[in-house]
Amino acid sequence: MNVPTIGTVAGRQLITDLQSLGLQIGEQGGVTRKGGAGPSDHKAVTIAGQTVMVPVHTADARRSPFQASVPSADGSSLLVRDGQALGRIRFPAPPRFYGLATAEGIPYWKIALLHGRDTLATTVHQTCIRYAERRTSCQFCAIGQSLDAGRTIAYKTPAQLAEVAKAAVELDHVRDMVLTTGTPNIVDRGAAVLAESARAIRDAVDLPLQVQCEPPRDHAWFGRLRDAGADSLGMHLEAATQAVRERIMPGKATVSVERYLAAFASAVPVFGRGQVNTYLLAGLGDTADEILALARRLIALGVYPFVVPFVPISGTPLENHAPPSPDFMKSILAPLGGMLREANMKSTDIRAGCGRCGACSSLSAYER
Repeated sequence: MNVPTIGTVAGRQLITDLQSLGLQIGEQGGVTRKGGAGPSDHKAVTIAGQTVMVPVHTADARRSPFQASVPSADGSSLLVRDGQALGRIRFPAPPRFYGLATAEGIPYWKIALLHGRDTLATTVHQTCIRYAERRTSCQFCAIGQSLDAGRTIAYKTPAQLAEVAKAAVELDHVRDMVLTTGTPNIVDRGAAVLAESARAIRDAVDLPLQVQCEPPRDHAWFGRLRDAGADSLGMHLEAATQAVRERIMPGKATVSVERYLAAFASAVPVFGRGQVNTYLLAGLGDTADEILALARRLIALGVYPFVVPFVPISGTPLENHAPPSPDFMKSILAPLGGMLREANMKSTDIRAGCGRCGACSSLSAYER
């Protein structure tokens, strides 16, 4: 069979479509992300040389028009849409550090996971003060699912994180690391534990780090995090408008959009232009114009707006919420890519973190 080659432009369109519609992978198994924090219910897929996270466990993915064949002898799979062959894709092999364990017998993959091609990521505190009560929790959040299922541990110590990070660099050439956390309190909002973790990792290995938390009350924490070894900072709004934030994440919305913007204005001089980013989930109820209007304000502040399609996770209140359509995503990503080009703010210049990894969105392809 004559199988077409997926080019750069076609690859960008395919990634946008796949991240909205999902992918049927059948029983081929392999490493996937089910439940928990981060890109949940996903599998890493390499398309046209770019490794991205694609939903495979969601209800929408199970009825997706996209299907992947069982990998052939060369390790590639045929990507098919509605019966038409589109080209070859690959599912990356599990990293070698997954086969190791600490002296206490904790598998390294319970401490940190590989995201995309070469980004290591961990949730330091796999708990959040808002998660236990639905009146305060983010309705899309599944931070407790992987903990309940025994796929992770509640708290990763600085020594454990340093041990795993060092192994991931040496064995799998990991290029950066993301340290995120559930919110443990409403004062430093996780900055203290992130600083402690970052310091231990940087003492063990030369690895660029991004730390992610809600804006701490005292903005002096930004300098402390930088001094601890963090190269970039993520403070995630998730939704663009305060009305949607209050409906979808009632507890987190008590830290308003304006308070986030004030925190960004304080953080950018510490970390540098483009080294502070925020996650924006498209598809929660904000219009494309509302997301783009906020993106303009963020870029003017020197903040990289990482826009990602919302993926409904099983077992959450939003599990039946429809993901955004590919056309909706393109209506945001295409003009946003132009804004980033004009501002000379590129994902390739980010030292560490979600924007540099880029696996959860096709945004970086629209920058070019």
